[in-house]
Amino acid sequence: MDIRQLFVLVLALALTMAAAPAVAQHDDHSTEVASGAESHDDHNSHEAHGDEGEYDPVGTVMHHIADANEFHVWKGVHIPLPVILYAPEHGWTTGLSSMFEHGHTAVDGYVLNHGRINRVADASFPKGEVHISHIAHKMVVTAEGDTTDAYFATYEGKDYALDAPSTLDGGMMGGGITSFYDFSITKNVFTMILAALLLIFIFNAVARGYKKNEGKAPSGIQSFFEVFFVFIRDEVSRPMIGEKHYERFQPFIMTLFFFIMFCNLMGLIPFFPGSANVTGNIAVTLTLAVFTFFVVNFNGKKDYWQHIFWMPGIPGWVKIILTPVEILGLFIRPFSLMVRLFANISAGHIIILSLIGLIFLFGENGTNTGGAAAGAVVGGLFTAFMNLIELLVALLQAFVFAILSASYIGAAVEEHHHDEAHAH
Repeated sequence: MDIRQLFVLVLALALTMAAAPAVAQHDDHSTEVASGAESHDDHNSHEAHGDEGEYDPVGTVMHHIADANEFHVWKGVHIPLPVILYAPEHGWTTGLSSMFEHGHTAVDGYVLNHGRINRVADASFPKGEVHISHIAHKMVVTAEGDTTDAYFATYEGKDYALDAPSTLDGGMMGGGITSFYDFSITKNVFTMILAALLLIFIFNAVARGYKKNEGKAPSGIQSFFEVFFVFIRDEVSRPMIGEKHYERFQPFIMTLFFFIMFCNLMGLIPFFPGSANVTGNIAVTLTLAVFTFFVVNFNGKKDYWQHIFWMPGIPGWVKIILTPVEILGLFIRPFSLMVRLFANISAGHIIILSLIGLIFLFGENGTNTGGAAAGAVVGGLFTAFMNLIELLVALLQAFVFAILSASYIGAAVEEHHHDEAHAH
């Protein structure tokens, strides 16, 4: 399997697992609607403003780092993405996210709520295209007495409860499959596909360069990327995996490094086709970590498994203590890969967006021009500095993920030769 085939394999599962951000599902057995419910006519108003029109920094930041079914370019300007939906009792619904008119039109019971697709849970809601007056956000009290967020589509004066976005995470990250299946191309999925196409184009161009310049000094795009190739080979794969086995796993390590790096760099571009927080989505980092877990353990040698389940040369009573720790370590290692990448990239985006938000906080929603100017200076300088830091982090986190994956693979394929050592 060459590097392109392996890349497509990694991408396929990553796209499948590109779950939506954790969105709490409302309880279908909600019994009470709290007073002071909030409604909105534009789907962006809730993220940026509170109930009284004040700037909501937390809502704004979380909205911009979340996945969505469209790219938000400017207020009222959006780039739609393909929508592919399936409900068992209804069938398929396809089109572009623009058909929802930013939350003002329901199509086959689906609506666009804060950039994500929800479905009306009530079977009596009309199918086809219908105009809805607005989507209401309310706090509800569940049958268990818990207070939670819920959204309702208002049609002809009646509120219809909405299901949460449908995500393939089994509830691990707050989501799960609701009343429909969502195969849509979201911002994160679009960015991953774009990164994949760019990498395939670049790798093919570099391969042609190697064939054309065989025996000669590299030139053009080949010379630019050869630095990365040689660095990953000599500083990551060869020392971590070993001279005997590194070539076998080099395509996988290269794929991880370049895929993560490209997604991170595209996330730093503040406008279309960038801005998606791909590796800040824990479902994506989970998928990459799972791939590392499978590659490590499917290629583990006899010595690797022996050192996990029954370490040689260790007293029996110590083995009873260490064996559970070693087994737990099988899952801690990929978990650390997942959390490290997710947390670092998400934190960077949150900090940059928070610094930009200083303009609105200091300006007191446009009422304080001097404060807004001070916020622009302070926030602008710190944002420029943080962007430079984030550029370093984008490269560093791709390197860290690759080198740790290589070290885990190296430990799995290493041969210890206990018998020979003992004989001498």
